[in-house]
Amino acid sequence: MMTEGEKVRAEIIETGDSKIKSARIIINAPASKVFDLLANPSRHKEIDGSNTIQNGISGPDRLSLGSKFGMAMHLGIDYRITNTVVEFEENKLIAWRHLGRWRWRYEIREISPNQCEVTETFDGRKSISQSWLKFRKAYPWTQMVVAKTLVRLKEVMEAR
Repeated sequence: MMTEGEKVRAEIIETGDSKIKSARIIINAPASKVFDLLANPSRHKEIDGSNTIQNGISGPDRLSLGSKFGMAMHLGIDYRITNTVVEFEENKLIAWRHLGRWRWRYEIREISPNQCEVTETFDGRKSISQSWLKFRKAYPWTQMVVAKTLVRLKEVMEAR
């Protein structure tokens, strides 16, 4: 039980692979509701722990396997990115990648009808630009970002 003023944190997961950064958190909300938010690209800015998502979201209102969605981004410079959903299991798993081939994956495990565990993973193993990721110091930065995103997801889902 958290005391008032205690900061919510996601648990960092040691994956054993320097190119995979992961964290998890318990959210007091149904798994289906958490999944609904993750499957709606227009809501990603609300939970973005990197603060890189701008506006200009394009794509379907609800993602599915093979869906493409895009968004305006800012990381030092303004740019636009298009993602493709590459893993999808309703209410349990969704992952997407873009041209660089790294993946953002969310796994949801129901604990009870009103509580679930969410694990977010950045997987850079299939990146076609390892030198870019290294130059940007993406792996240590991304470890922090997945944890921050999960905390924001928890805050959004548990807001009354």
